Amino acid sequence: MGNHAANLQQVSGDPQPSARVVAITSGKGGVGKTNIAANLALSMAATQRILLLDADMSLGNLDLILNIRSKYNISHVLNGYKRIEDIIQAGPRDMRVICGASGLHELADINEYDQQRLIQHLSGLQNDTDVILVDTAAGIANPVVSFCLAADHVLVVTTPEASAMTDAYGMIKVLVRKGNPGPISIVVNMAHSVAEGKRTYQRLADVTGRFLQAKLYYAGTLLKDDRLCRAVRARTPVVLAYPQSQIASSFSALAARLGGIACERNNQNTFFRRVIRWLS
Repeated sequence: MGNHAANLQQVSGDPQPSARVVAITSGKGGVGKTNIAANLALSMAATQRILLLDADMSLGNLDLILNIRSKYNISHVLNGYKRIEDIIQAGPRDMRVICGASGLHELADINEYDQQRLIQHLSGLQNDTDVILVDTAAGIANPVVSFCLAADHVLVVTTPEASAMTDAYGMIKVLVRKGNPGPISIVVNMAHSVAEGKRTYQRLADVTGRFLQAKLYYAGTLLKDDRLCRAVRARTPVVLAYPQSQIASSFSALAARLGGIACERNNQNTFFRRVIRWLS
C-alpha cells in the first residue's frame, strides 16, 4: 500500500509545461475549422515545434486533410496496446500529429493511478513542443467546452453567415459563463472581403461586450479562395499546394497575430490534467 502511494505520488508529478495550447473551435460545422487548424499549424511549424491534436471524438478528419495514415489513437494507449510515441504521426514541416483523440474523454472514468500515469505521458508532449493546436469538434458539447476551457487561448471560427455568427456567439457565451481563463479570438472564414470579415468580428465583439462584459480579439479574415477547394480535393494543405498565394499569406498573418496576443499561462497544471478536471 505504501509503495503504491509512493508510486502514485511519483507518477503524478507532471513536468513543468512549456507549450502554449490553442483550442480551435466553432459553434457549428461547415465553417472550415479543421482546414484552418491544419494550415495554421503548418504556418506555425515554419518557425516553431508544433503538435496538432485532433480532438473530435467521432468525426475527426485531420488525417484526410493532411494525407497521413493513422491506425491508432489515445484509446489504444489507454488500453495498454500502444505507447504515446506509437500514435504520433509525422506531418509536413516536422509537425507532429495525433489523429483522433478517441478515448481521451474516458480518462475521467479510469482509476486514479492509471489516470495519473497516462496524464504524465501525455504531459511529456507539452515539454518538447512550443505550441499545441487542438482541433475540437463543432458545437457546445461537454468534451468540446472542456478542451477549450483547458487551453491557454481559444480561437473561434465563424463565417459572415448569420447562422454561423449565432452559433459562434453561443459558444462564446458558454465559455465566458464558465469562467474561461484565457483570451478568445475570432477568425472569420469564407469572407468576400477583409472589410466584411472585420464587420463580422465587430458585430460579435459588440454583442459580447454588451451582454457578457467580455472582450474578443480579432485574429484575422480568410477570404473565399478556389485554391483552397482544389487543395482539399488533392488532400494537400493549401499553404503547401500554393505557398505563394494570398490565402497562404493570410494563414501566415493569422499565425503571427495569434502569437502576439498575450495570455496568462497556467503553469500549475498541464493542459491534459486541466482537460480531465473539466471533463469531471
